[in-house]
Amino acid sequence: MLLSDNFVLYLSLLYFVILLPFIPRLASPQNLSNVLSNMWPLLVVAIGQTVVLIIAGIDLSQTSVMATASVVGGLFMASELNPLVFEKSPLWGILISEQGGILGASGWAVAVGILAMLITGAVIGGLNGYAIARFRMPPFMVTLVSMMFFSAFAIYLTKSENIAIYHEGFVAISRSGFGIFTWSMAVAAVLGLVGHIWLSGSVSGKWIYAVGRNQKAAEVSGVPVRRVVILAYVFSGFCAALGAVLYSSRLEAGRPTLGDNLLLDIIGATVIGGTSLFGGKGKIRWTVYGVLFFVLLSNTLNLLNLSYFTIDLVKGLIILLAALLDVTRSRMMVNREA
Repeated sequence: MLLSDNFVLYLSLLYFVILLPFIPRLASPQNLSNVLSNMWPLLVVAIGQTVVLIIAGIDLSQTSVMATASVVGGLFMASELNPLVFEKSPLWGILISEQGGILGASGWAVAVGILAMLITGAVIGGLNGYAIARFRMPPFMVTLVSMMFFSAFAIYLTKSENIAIYHEGFVAISRSGFGIFTWSMAVAAVLGLVGHIWLSGSVSGKWIYAVGRNQKAAEVSGVPVRRVVILAYVFSGFCAALGAVLYSSRLEAGRPTLGDNLLLDIIGATVIGGTSLFGGKGKIRWTVYGVLFFVLLSNTLNLLNLSYFTIDLVKGLIILLAALLDVTRSRMMVNREA
């Protein structure tokens, strides 16, 4: 059971059943709907982190990509802005005004705004990937600096003010659908399916695993390592921006601090699912299970009315146990093959 691909799914179900008698609200329709609504945007971002971890990298900049993309979306889709709040922005009178953002109330605002958000994420991811692949810089350092720079950049553009977005088409992404089946769920499902097919059924997907297992061996074998690394980080940035679309739609605003407290959740959910921090191992399906467990864990900790610090402490311990479990499972698999 420990070596099963579905281990984390079984663990999530067991966790739910054990806590249900102590937290009856856990199974209420409202709470289950809340769990699912929190799951989809986190899953979208975690899918990008999964690909980066498989190549033995890490992307600490995803939260800053989310913040920057969210602000960019607001700059395109805002229909009106208060001059008393935004007149200190360096963009005031150039790209934004009392009439709103670049496209304001235009019918194209939502489509163009979302496209601009996704391009922003992909470009930042590409810059990270190029620095790592071209100059052989450590992924941790590159993405850490990127996180610091773009987090500050998003705050600088708006002077730490949220940009309200009232377009019905944009808000509908996170709120419209059929019961628990929302557009956010559809977006996450499509991205997960595409990611699964890409990693398991394409040549470039095999290259990603090869680079993660042994980069030098992959290069000798003819794998275009630099291109694969850049592609992985572009995809990670794209997923972070797509996550920003879902979160911003839910909040009805472009927030320069979006994702500030999500990095632990993103990496934690991915690692808990079974994606190795050492590279070469990971599946989109595992990430789905990991996100489910992590969202369920956060939900139950909040229902128990624990303090913010206690919740972070528990999450940290769970991630540490997941890393230990990864090492244990790897050793067991090696022993079984031997």
